[in-house]
Amino acid sequence: MNKELEHSFVTQLEENQNIVHKICRLYTNDSEAHNDLFQEITIQLWRAYPKFRGDSKFSTWMYRVALNTAITLYRKSKRSIKTQDFEGVSFKISSEPYDDTTEQHLKLMYSAVKNLNDIDKALVFLYLEDKNYKEISETLGITEVNARVKMNRIKEKLRTILNP
Repeated sequence: MNKELEHSFVTQLEENQNIVHKICRLYTNDSEAHNDLFQEITIQLWRAYPKFRGDSKFSTWMYRVALNTAITLYRKSKRSIKTQDFEGVSFKISSEPYDDTTEQHLKLMYSAVKNLNDIDKALVFLYLEDKNYKEISETLGITEVNARVKMNRIKEKLRTILNP
């Protein structure tokens, strides 16, 4: 691979690495597994980069490769890769009175999302990242209509889980 291509890859990876970290947090439960998955996704991005034609934004392409890598490893894994355990996460609390209502709602939401299958988790993740259905469909390799239908069904599942 030539130096120009290598420099372009490294620059774009550095600019968009938070995407990979977010996906790693979604599909792993500890820092060791997070680092392993981050490394594997980076390797897959590097291998696939020469084929990146620029038909979509780099970040959209990166989501797709990263999610496919995470999902593939998740499915191949004999042990299940758990999503982030929010019970052990410590939060910074200011000296002002602290209202943890939002935090509690987030914990409930993440707990509910853990019950979804890996593809549905990916769809929710992209939806919560404010991706439009066109970007979601491109990233997951499904039609826009299918993405909308799946998201509506997922919302219903989540409502059922959160409001039994």
